[in-house]
Amino acid sequence: MTRLEAEALLKVACRAAEAGAEQLRRFDGNSFTVRNKGRLGDLITDADEAAETAVLATLRQETPTIPILAEESGHHGQKGDLLWCVDPLDGTTNFAHGYPFFATSVGLLRQGQPWLGAIVVPRLKETFWGGVGLGAFRDGMPIQVSRCTSLAQSVLVTGFAYDRHERLDNNYAEFCRFAHRVGGVRRGGAAAVDLAYVACGRLDGYWERGLKAWDLAAGVALIMGAGGHVCAYDGGPVDIHGGRILAACNWELQQQMTAVLLTTQPLKPDSYGGEPEPRRTKEPG
Repeated sequence: MTRLEAEALLKVACRAAEAGAEQLRRFDGNSFTVRNKGRLGDLITDADEAAETAVLATLRQETPTIPILAEESGHHGQKGDLLWCVDPLDGTTNFAHGYPFFATSVGLLRQGQPWLGAIVVPRLKETFWGGVGLGAFRDGMPIQVSRCTSLAQSVLVTGFAYDRHERLDNNYAEFCRFAHRVGGVRRGGAAAVDLAYVACGRLDGYWERGLKAWDLAAGVALIMGAGGHVCAYDGGPVDIHGGRILAACNWELQQQMTAVLLTTQPLKPDSYGGEPEPRRTKEPG
């Protein structure tokens, strides 16, 4: 595929993401229905569904032969070398509470790997797009990852999956270890925005587990276009369907982050949850 063809598909991603974001703007600050999808904190709103409908309509009109994997409605079309991955509202909990970190994310996989994508953050009025070999941009201006090479000086970002209440491998231990070794750890609540912020140098690295392809496709492509590094927890190739990802601004920071992740053991069940033990007081007399 030529660069011209890739750039044309990137423009489609931008238009589709903007179509979804326009629906989010329509609902933002107004009344909408919030429902639970099953797990605690896993929400869906009218805005999710309206945004997905708008994104899919754009993709079907402009690229009818490319299949789509969408968060709310699943897989559409026949399998092929290309696959659109759509998260119509990444950060639904944020959106439902009026917190501004949410986005529409549209990424394109090529032979199973993130290739290009667009992320629109409507409340913050920012649009990110880019891809492998295409560079990365924010509102038309080129962006690149930071130059931080020291874990101690870095600011990282992460998140916690909806199943964190059900398993010990829930990122709590990793969060604690990094928090004691870095300049700061943030939790944004929307993977697409987190990845976009690494791509533009606002943050230096990102790790998380329990993710889906639609959470990652656009953001990973954006980081690669901005000169960053993306891998699995052990430093190997990232599996977009594997749920775990490490993203860093450069190889040096990636190696330091990998070393922490590979040596972290999950917390014990009594490390959190439940009611605290009653305070002991000295017996009188």
